[in-house]
Amino acid sequence: MPACHLRVMSFLATAFENDVFCNLSRPLRSDQDTRTNCSINTEFCMKWMNKRAIWIQSTVLLFVLGATGSPVRTQILGGGGLPSPGALPVLRLDKLDPLLQIALLNPFRRSRVIVRATSSQTFALVPSLIQQLGGVLGRRLSIIDAQVADIPNVSLLALSATSAVQRIALDRATVGALELTGAVIGATAARQTFGVDGTGVTVAVVDSGVTPAHPDLADSGGVQRVDRFVDFVNGRSAAYDDYGHGTHVTGIVAGNGFDSSGARSGIAPAAHIVALKVLDGSGAGRISNVIAAFGDVLANKDAQHIRVVNVSLGAAVYESYNTDLLTIAAKRLVDAGVVVVAAAGNRGVNAGNPQYGSVMAPGNAPWVLTVGASSHMGTADRSDDTLAPFSSRGPTSVDYSAKPDLVAPGVGTESLSSPNSFLYNSRSQYLLSGTIPTPWLPYLSLSGTSQATPVVSGTVALMLQANPALTPNAVKAILQYTSQPYSQYDALSEGAGFLNAKGAIELARFFASPWTNRPSDASWGRQLVWGNHRVWGGVLTPDANAWFSQIQWGDKRTPAGADVVWGQIPAGGYGSTAAWRPWSVHCLDFMCAAADWGPSENVVWGSACGGNDCQTGPLTVSFGNLFSRATVSQAIAWGTSDPTTTGWSTGGQTIVWGTNDGDTIVWGTTGQTIVWGTNDDGDTIVWGTQGCDDPSCQPVLWNHSGAN
Repeated sequence: MPACHLRVMSFLATAFENDVFCNLSRPLRSDQDTRTNCSINTEFCMKWMNKRAIWIQSTVLLFVLGATGSPVRTQILGGGGLPSPGALPVLRLDKLDPLLQIALLNPFRRSRVIVRATSSQTFALVPSLIQQLGGVLGRRLSIIDAQVADIPNVSLLALSATSAVQRIALDRATVGALELTGAVIGATAARQTFGVDGTGVTVAVVDSGVTPAHPDLADSGGVQRVDRFVDFVNGRSAAYDDYGHGTHVTGIVAGNGFDSSGARSGIAPAAHIVALKVLDGSGAGRISNVIAAFGDVLANKDAQHIRVVNVSLGAAVYESYNTDLLTIAAKRLVDAGVVVVAAAGNRGVNAGNPQYGSVMAPGNAPWVLTVGASSHMGTADRSDDTLAPFSSRGPTSVDYSAKPDLVAPGVGTESLSSPNSFLYNSRSQYLLSGTIPTPWLPYLSLSGTSQATPVVSGTVALMLQANPALTPNAVKAILQYTSQPYSQYDALSEGAGFLNAKGAIELARFFASPWTNRPSDASWGRQLVWGNHRVWGGVLTPDANAWFSQIQWGDKRTPAGADVVWGQIPAGGYGSTAAWRPWSVHCLDFMCAAADWGPSENVVWGSACGGNDCQTGPLTVSFGNLFSRATVSQAIAWGTSDPTTTGWSTGGQTIVWGTNDGDTIVWGTTGQTIVWGTNDDGDTIVWGTQGCDDPSCQPVLWNHSGAN
């Protein structure tokens, strides 16, 4: 070790011995009285804190970590769930998400972060710790026991060292990513046949807000069906939508077509809406806004009958869905019985070529119902439907999971406009009139997975009206099983297939009355994409354990160790009159590394690992490469021995998952890369519906014949 490093280590050792660093958050003091008080009264030490001292202490610690690679221990505020004054906890780099690990390279900057406590009990200690480290408090996110804060980058490691903190994540950015739609997916026919219209179901739309009043959102008495509006951006109480995206999405879910004589009706025209504004007037936001909105849904779901949450926006993926605070918050809702429907994203094409691996959060999580986009091509005939080129494809980053779950119409979708909003003014060429006089043009055509997502949310509302007992897993299974797969597309592009709302409502009704005749149709795919496996050959049954709330989509075993069962399958195959047996996955070893899936295929890994999921490593950043600005690496690469890139291919289309100089994540096809990069402050990643720069993302004005 160089002499200068030894001197620093010697200095730190002396400091610890003399209790100069009795608390990382206090300034260095030389007088004996302060050291004595520090030993017996930690709160007294906190009074001496200032930003200069925080920088000095944290910089010294970072220097030692980078220079020696050795763990440095320091004493943090004691009491409660935190270490006692005598304990010396290890600074925990692994508590920081990948973006904050990179942020350590910029010690003089600040980051807007979300700090999650280890429990609701230890959360009480977190705000004061943040403030003592020079942080400024934001909103509390009670759904995940977390606190939003603006904090100096040099304080990140100090905060990570306390046992009260479980995770610290960058509050990364989000951006908001009909006329024939109802006929194409069968929703119009289902409403007429089964008498469902969304009555009794409330859909929470997490977006840019909603226009104060629109005739298409009123009930028969003229009262708006927007039951509640909450503004997480500006804190205003009256409903508004200065971007226009949320109003458009809301109309797809629940518009009744009043201004178009019913032609531009939404999917569930009697459903009620809770509008949660998380995007500003330019369509930008932060994941903390979305998490706060999820918390609001959890707190009010029973009182307002919220069964569905529509999330037509997203953020880039930098860590596993098991640690991302956005996806964890979404799981809280799903565990409580709320169906979370999210957009896959609009990065499915690059330079005209298909691009895989571009699904964003929270749609990357298995518990979320993730929607890609199709095009009805301006006709009600399903035979000419195509996959929208821009629709994001799987597998997901980091976890390598199969997504999307299915696709729905999302090209040239005509829905409600919000007068004088950003989209109303900037997309004026795509505004449409109704059939009755109005002071503004009441409709707007937009394209994107943001438009496909509320088509599915509206369908889910109809399913839940038909059968309120459905769980989120059962809803997803029914939607996938009845979807129509198209042979020219793979499961990482279309999921289980193209949405069939009529079939989904039929099967949902059967789940409520299983003694009736089981519905079926030749167009149904009769398959599930469970985890990374496409399984087929059986029929879904309403009492299968796969729909239980404690089962995560993709699980192979129940918590009690039983096989996960989806339904039944005849011994002789589908359609056989032979005896039925469970349609299930059966583990072949104690760890369930290998399993018998029955008729199936692994849609992500193929046969590369015997049909099972190949073992992969997490995205990692070491202190060594932080200080050298080296490339962030994958522990295991797909099909390559180079630790800096991950190569994967399907259908001849190859993608490379790697990084650029430690600041940006590069996704895209070989030779044609997409950079999910940083903004001018070097720490946030932006994605959204209107961020799609491919021509296929542009709105379309279909030439209607007048038929709905």
